[in-house]
Amino acid sequence: MGRAVIPDQRVFIASGCGGTGRELAAYVDLSLLGGFVTRSITLDPRPGSVGTRIAETPSGLVNSIGLQNPGLETFLALELPWLVKQGARVHVSIAGTTLGEYADLARRLGRAPGIHGLEVNLSVPDAPGLNVFDVREPFHAASVVAACRREFPRDLPVRAKLRPDVSRIVESARTVAEAGADGVVLTNAAPALMPDGRPGGLSGPAIRPLALRCVADVHMALPELTIIGAGGITGGDDARAFFAAGATAIQVGTGLLHDPTLASRLLRELDEIGDPP
Repeated sequence: MGRAVIPDQRVFIASGCGGTGRELAAYVDLSLLGGFVTRSITLDPRPGSVGTRIAETPSGLVNSIGLQNPGLETFLALELPWLVKQGARVHVSIAGTTLGEYADLARRLGRAPGIHGLEVNLSVPDAPGLNVFDVREPFHAASVVAACRREFPRDLPVRAKLRPDVSRIVESARTVAEAGADGVVLTNAAPALMPDGRPGGLSGPAIRPLALRCVADVHMALPELTIIGAGGITGGDDARAFFAAGATAIQVGTGLLHDPTLASRLLRELDEIGDPP
């Protein structure tokens, strides 16, 4: 008999980069991943941005997706059951206009079968323009996390996804941890401009050094805090750099748009070297 195939808890699909999961299923067995993070789900459906949504830049992409998603009810009815059937460990990313919306999302998702965790999106590059609760200060982030943690089952993790602000990343991480976050995701796309001047987010290898600095600084200040590293990972060497900086797991996102087999390749490469020290 062959050895049992065990999911690699270190490899996640980043929010918004795996679509509904159906788009990736031909390239990676979703049940072998540590987690599949959904696109950010809001209470009501959002059609997304009008015009160009993704543009290439040197060593990366700049995007303006506009938080396109089907809304909570449709997600629960159509998308979540399919992901659960595939054996995916579903972590739902959420975004809200108010604290009340975040709390409502956490409460209703906490009752849904098959959800493994919550990722609270506190790093939307253009929050005011998208009418999302604007997390300008660490205490704003803490208030959102506290509202979600109160409503979500205690045996499931609530993680905060923070913006790549090196000057305040440690303060932000400490504040959300004190508010009840079980870990942080470092980081999201950096604020940027689309070619036509609209606000967007820069992602891909161009932000990898910035993301690594965020991971290293938070790990040094808060060594017990669980960190999931994200930002420009395109292969095993990149993943190992995040582990060395202090991450316990990584998320792959923009790289999948260039190579949809990236997650499968990472599973193979990391299996060959075993767990990081």
